[in-house]
Amino acid sequence: MLLDYISHIGKYFLMISEIFKKQTKWSVMRTLIFKEIDDLIFGSLGIVAFISFFIGGVVAIQTALNLTNPLIPKTLIGFATRQSIILEFAPTFISVIMAGKMGSFITSSIGTMRVTEQIDALEVMGVNSLNYLVFPKLIALLLYPFIIGLSMFIGIAGGYIASVYGGFGASSDFIDGIQVNFIPFHITYAFIKTIVFALILATIPSYHGYYMKGGALEVGKASTISFVWTSVTIILVNYILTQLLLT
Repeated sequence: MLLDYISHIGKYFLMISEIFKKQTKWSVMRTLIFKEIDDLIFGSLGIVAFISFFIGGVVAIQTALNLTNPLIPKTLIGFATRQSIILEFAPTFISVIMAGKMGSFITSSIGTMRVTEQIDALEVMGVNSLNYLVFPKLIALLLYPFIIGLSMFIGIAGGYIASVYGGFGASSDFIDGIQVNFIPFHITYAFIKTIVFALILATIPSYHGYYMKGGALEVGKASTISFVWTSVTIILVNYILTQLLLT
């Protein structure tokens, strides 16, 4: 079992090195990149906005309901919402969700091409199939921090609306809470994690789709396995980066 894991890791890094060899013509690659941006980035905005708004509201409400001591200032609602959204929810929780949304899409699309022998056809024509299929996804996901930045903004806005219009605190209290003890490096930390997670989201699902074997049923299995391993990797890397950057 251990040897299998080591073999997969070796093959994974070999795949990454192959992505950058024998580049596809820019006229073709440009079209592929714009298509991936549309599918992976713009196609994810709706679900990210929906989840971020309501999670931000839930965080604010739960914080407010636990402020049973009258000596605790109401500004804590805004402070807790900001910290929760910026440090963990937006970069990490959204990335785990995207492992299901983006990751399954990437694995199934590449896996289907493998099943229908389209990848073999690319190789016969002398095209570097890994560069053709995976490189556009890597470039498209360089815009992934835009999704996370939007998630931060909408999450805090959801917390504001839930707090103020839910009657848990005044608008000035929430805004003061957002501003109190703000550490700019926390934003940097969140976006460093986001960039690393973007690389994981582009490569691990691609690996499982590209090297899958079998038929249509195996495409579904590969998508499930891809989601599991992408999520596990994101959580482990999140722990490592937190230890390195915040301690």
